[in-house]
Amino acid sequence: MTASPRWPGVSDVEHSRWYIERFRTMASEGADLAGEARLVDAMVPRGARILDAGCGPGRVSGQLADRGHEVVGVDVDPELIAAAREDHAGPRWVVADLAGLDLAAHGEAEPFDAALLVGNVLAFVAEHSEAQVLASVARHVRPDGLVVVGLGLDRGYPAAEMDADAGRAGLVLEHRFATWDLRPFTADSTFAVSVYRVS
Repeated sequence: MTASPRWPGVSDVEHSRWYIERFRTMASEGADLAGEARLVDAMVPRGARILDAGCGPGRVSGQLADRGHEVVGVDVDPELIAAAREDHAGPRWVVADLAGLDLAAHGEAEPFDAALLVGNVLAFVAEHSEAQVLASVARHVRPDGLVVVGLGLDRGYPAAEMDADAGRAGLVLEHRFATWDLRPFTADSTFAVSVYRVS
């Protein structure tokens, strides 16, 4: 039996609706919600094929699609995917668990140029499934493609453990930053933006 993700919305629809409205409100107030998309956009070729793994209500996917990329957003929470479909017309949206992801079964057999897991996605997957999720996502990315992970270092999944799991999934760490605007990563950093390349 597969363990349930730790994302509260899987069992609490009201939490998902609160999360959706929170980001809609921030967007309406002019908050800058595109930092992750700007960075990923700078790292991939024009018209890249991008997998947004754990896409939530689609804010990053939508930004990348607006920049001309072919984007597939995946999330385990149907409520978040429904909001993504409503708010962002460009990407393709899929409801699926990242740990056993098989996008070919959803008609998406072509490999991706890059995949991203932003918004602390690895903190919300089922406990002890992080390595499985990294491997599952990496399988969907072409050789020499990128997997970009944003994760708070207080989320119970140390960077060293993530790097080891990533290595077993065929990923090589190329860069690590403290923020999405590329501030240097130091011993005092509380957040890590890790850029892995598929070997």
